[in-house]
Amino acid sequence: MKTFTLIFLMGVMLHFSGFGQEKYLLAATAPAVKILKFYPNPATTFIHFDFQKDYDRSYNLVIYNFLGKKVFELANISLTNQVNLSDFTRGVYIFQLRDRNGRIIESGKFQVSK
Repeated sequence: MKTFTLIFLMGVMLHFSGFGQEKYLLAATAPAVKILKFYPNPATTFIHFDFQKDYDRSYNLVIYNFLGKKVFELANISLTNQVNLSDFTRGVYIFQLRDRNGRIIESGKFQVSK
């Protein structure tokens, strides 16, 4: 019985000691600075996407509904961009900023409330 208790406690200690390291690894891989600022959130009629630092004009801004269907795409974006939400229904949307090769540079979500 003592052997089982000792093995059990060692397993618990190993499990929890590794748990903290996973959090550290996730935090280390997260991007430090966002290059795209979007507001207001939640939005009703318009949402604005503004760049915080240098950007490439070849980026595309793609917006998907919560089911994953593409509902909007803006190519050759500028420093400040405004999206009209009159054709959007109420709900949560996901945006992706993509480079010319289709790689995701940044993503996020916003809510439309009407």
